[in-house]
Amino acid sequence: MSEAFEIVKTGIDFFCNHLVFFNMLFAIVIVFFQRRDPKSVWAWLLLLYFIPVLGFVFYLLLGQDMHKRKMFRIKEVEDHISKDIRQQEYRLRSRDVQELDENIRGYEDLVMYNLEAGEAMLTKDNDVDIFIDGNEKFRALMEDLRNAEHFIHIQYYIIKNDVLFNQIKDILIEKAAQGVEVRVLFDAMGCRSVRHSYWKWLNEKGVQTAEFFPAILRRLQLRINYRNHRKIVVVDNKVAYVGGFNVGKEYIDLDEKFGHWRDTHLRICGSAVLGLQVRFILDWNYAAGENLFLRPELFRGIEAGTRDFCDLQIISSGPDKTTQQIHDNYLRLINKAQKSIYIQTPYFIPDEAILNALMIAVKSGIEVNIMIPCMPDHPFVYWATYSYLGDMVMAGANCYTYNNGFLHSKGMIVDDRVLCYGTANMDIRSFALNFEVNAVIYDEKKAWEMVEIFHRDLEVCRQITRDYYTGRNLKIRIKEQVCRLLSPLL
Repeated sequence: MSEAFEIVKTGIDFFCNHLVFFNMLFAIVIVFFQRRDPKSVWAWLLLLYFIPVLGFVFYLLLGQDMHKRKMFRIKEVEDHISKDIRQQEYRLRSRDVQELDENIRGYEDLVMYNLEAGEAMLTKDNDVDIFIDGNEKFRALMEDLRNAEHFIHIQYYIIKNDVLFNQIKDILIEKAAQGVEVRVLFDAMGCRSVRHSYWKWLNEKGVQTAEFFPAILRRLQLRINYRNHRKIVVVDNKVAYVGGFNVGKEYIDLDEKFGHWRDTHLRICGSAVLGLQVRFILDWNYAAGENLFLRPELFRGIEAGTRDFCDLQIISSGPDKTTQQIHDNYLRLINKAQKSIYIQTPYFIPDEAILNALMIAVKSGIEVNIMIPCMPDHPFVYWATYSYLGDMVMAGANCYTYNNGFLHSKGMIVDDRVLCYGTANMDIRSFALNFEVNAVIYDEKKAWEMVEIFHRDLEVCRQITRDYYTGRNLKIRIKEQVCRLLSPLL
């Protein structure tokens, strides 16, 4: 026993004696070998210098910029999908009248960018239902799951083994027993509260499961910085879901801490379903080590919508991409705005480009409205959010806190014509580090529907005026400044 103690003590002494060397080594890596934002570089250097022990640990957990090509070996979509994309690009470049309908007129450059940067097909035959209440969303989802005949693909960042997933789980097991292929993809960090034995039990019941970025040990996760934040469900290629709701009792208003959970989720029928199916399969192939692109039947059965006929693109971002597509979409939409911008986000930590674009919009006479929660679920992130919101308040934007529970909705509406909603928050983490997916909808009716929802939300909001913001106490000011300093790391 004493010998083991001496070995541990020797190891600790060695670590402490060489801590400065390790921190210098990491500093060299950060400055010279990784392409980072200068603010992020300075934040890490200050942390390593002033808090060496914690800085070292935080860098191991949060700071690694793993090489993208080595880390993510994702197979390209089948050749015929790429061929369709090239054909659509050609029609857009030649201003084909069939492509340039009224819905996308004025946004051709954004459509083209999404095609070029993310192979996001523009589809024109989509029905879109908007859910802002978790109970309604999950009732519709479970009904679609019960109607599945061929396959069910489910992907969530958070799945909790509680009353909500118990209902979903029973349906999945029943459908698997009927011969339906059921796959559940979950993030290791988001689902860390669920024991591995539970997923193994589901596998035994016929439900295939895969874990995205599993921890090396149960509580040791060295890839905490890269999380799969996507929430996708695809059923038989007939219907798909994407949005902000995860799976847990808080999302159906059963958690006293948060009360009412206000989120936004989309139910899509039409050709855009294929974009979400491809996105799920790319992630599944990586996590499960399979190649479902060898199963062509998984890409059939797409049915056109019959009601809304929305123009829609599915866009995604993540460490596997060389461009920050969702970030660039938001930036382009802000820059193209002529009348109004509506933003809802639980975390508002924009980079300099987004922040400057919003401020320029305000000073150009464009109505900019931003809504955040009134309560934190992550205190550091919340106070950083409040600090950046203060910048927008002082610039003249209309800024609000949602006071009827917790606001988790993530999206933007521009000029009552285009909306971009999905899983991505308006923060640096969603733009650069997390795996995210959003739907860009070019449709005035759906945009108006979301604007009306925003205005209904205003009835339970508090406006943050300049007088209110400048009157905050010293304690809040200190919280904001400290958290803002750390915002590149959050």
